[in-house]
Amino acid sequence: MTPMPIDELMALQPVIPVLTVERVEDAIPLAEALVGAGLRVLEVTLRTPVALDVIRSMHGVGGAVVGAGTVLNARDVEQAVAAGARFIVTPGLSSATVAAARQANAPILPGVATATEIMAGLELGLERFKFFPAEQAGGLAMLNAFAGPFGAVRFCPTGGITFASASAYLVRPNVSVIGGGWMAPKALVDARDWSAIARLAEEAAALRKI
Repeated sequence: MTPMPIDELMALQPVIPVLTVERVEDAIPLAEALVGAGLRVLEVTLRTPVALDVIRSMHGVGGAVVGAGTVLNARDVEQAVAAGARFIVTPGLSSATVAAARQANAPILPGVATATEIMAGLELGLERFKFFPAEQAGGLAMLNAFAGPFGAVRFCPTGGITFASASAYLVRPNVSVIGGGWMAPKALVDARDWSAIARLAEEAAALRKI
């Protein structure tokens, strides 16, 4: 499958759901609820023993663009791509992980939190990053500070963002999309309340990048 450019992925919707799924049987109904509500791009974190199987299952849901998050090394990249992941998200910047994603022809959003990390990413030829953990690393004020020296860089802030704070991030010119898990909280996934998740996802999908 031809990879989708990272800018195209980041432009598909205002919010990328960050999903930690503990039961494989939840994968398809969860993806269907999110995609049906307008959130096609889904990040499945590699934080559970079944995460790769979840990616495999979600990969078969029509319209879904499933990626892997919490990718920590080259082996994670290889396994995620083999499971059907179409993009890679990391919590930090690793040249070996970036190289592995390029070798696999998978778009990557490496995590950064400082100017030094952004400069290291620029040296690797990257201009698109996950700003993580967004709230803990300075939030909106830090993004404003980054805008001056890094005018060509665009971010996907993730970490601590809620529906209430999402719009304040989306109006920033250096923010292309945000990541968040509020539309699929553990309690609703555990309860298999797909209709409630769909309602939260519809609200998230209705947010607008200005």
